[in-house]
Amino acid sequence: MAQQLTLYTAKICPYAHRVELALEEAKANYTKYQIDLSNKPSWYAPQVNPASKVPAIAYGGPQVPPDQPSPDSTKIAESLILVEFVADLYPHAHLLPSDPVLKAKARFFVDTVSTKLVPAWLAFFRSNGPQQAFFDAVAAVQALLPSEGFAVGEYSIADVAVAPFLARAHVALRNEVGAYPVGAGKQVLDTLAEPRFARFQKYWADLQARPNFKATFDEEYVTESYKAKFGNLRAQI
Repeated sequence: MAQQLTLYTAKICPYAHRVELALEEAKANYTKYQIDLSNKPSWYAPQVNPASKVPAIAYGGPQVPPDQPSPDSTKIAESLILVEFVADLYPHAHLLPSDPVLKAKARFFVDTVSTKLVPAWLAFFRSNGPQQAFFDAVAAVQALLPSEGFAVGEYSIADVAVAPFLARAHVALRNEVGAYPVGAGKQVLDTLAEPRFARFQKYWADLQARPNFKATFDEEYVTESYKAKFGNLRAQI
């Protein structure tokens, strides 16, 4: 019998979105609890995640209300650790390839996302860092993609790792939300639409079409939240 699983998440957070994607792909039975990151419950850090961040999972123990987490459940945090935890819990979902080569490729793709794409995007978004660094990072991701399909062919942890950041980058760029000058968002989107990024664009379209993405990404909410939370970044530069 499967043990209870509660995910503590926040719609705005790309890291938490990773775990939602994994759980939905696995068709897991779980409870989702939204944490207000601007007003976190007093019980959250001491009883769930001492770092006071999302995502976190409470696994096992008795079935209790999410805002009354049991000390008998195991608490686990950090998005990529949780994604692999979900992959291990639900092997039928094949989130972690069984083939050693594909497994290594999936983890290398995740590393490229973590060390190149995410830092380059956040530098541009938060402090008007160089556009070219972001394009170079996108090119590095694109270079790892097979001619068709997902990051290693079949859908895996690699795709779970990147989709939430691409989704929020597109929201920010389309709405000109960020530290970069007004108009730079459109410039970046126009560049990404060039033929040299055709494989990347097809990959992004495939990620958006996946049922787990449609079930977990609230674009309207994220758009309004980004405008409210990051709308004044430009004025701070």
